[in-house]
Amino acid sequence: MKRKRREVKNGEKNTFTISELAKEFEISTRTIRYYEELGLLSPQRSAGNQRIFTRKDRARLKLILRGKRLGFSLSEIKEMIEMYDVAGESEQIKLTLKYGEKKLREIEEKIKELEMLKEDLLAIKEILIERLRELEGSNP
Repeated sequence: MKRKRREVKNGEKNTFTISELAKEFEISTRTIRYYEELGLLSPQRSAGNQRIFTRKDRARLKLILRGKRLGFSLSEIKEMIEMYDVAGESEQIKLTLKYGEKKLREIEEKIKELEMLKEDLLAIKEILIERLRELEGSNP
């Protein structure tokens, strides 16, 4: 007698539909299909050609979204994710650290630019406040 494949293991599902993942991660199904087009996700297909995502696909989607939140490009995310399969976890970590350091340098530069902008705006504000006082003080 054949054993039926279990869909639930330790209280967790083994497969997901595109709609389930979209709902869970609060993104559109179109976004998930786009990630598939770029080769970031590779769902299986059912007999009816419906996408079937595994727990591995779900984990990859989580990594993609985390990478996007941290400001990495999709090509950088793809390279970091694929590095695990190509060269192993150690090389994946090294590449992720490299991109992370680059991103930190970019953030530091943006912070400097914003501080300069803040200083400029505060200086202009003071000039405008002083000018307004002059104008209001000279009115009869």
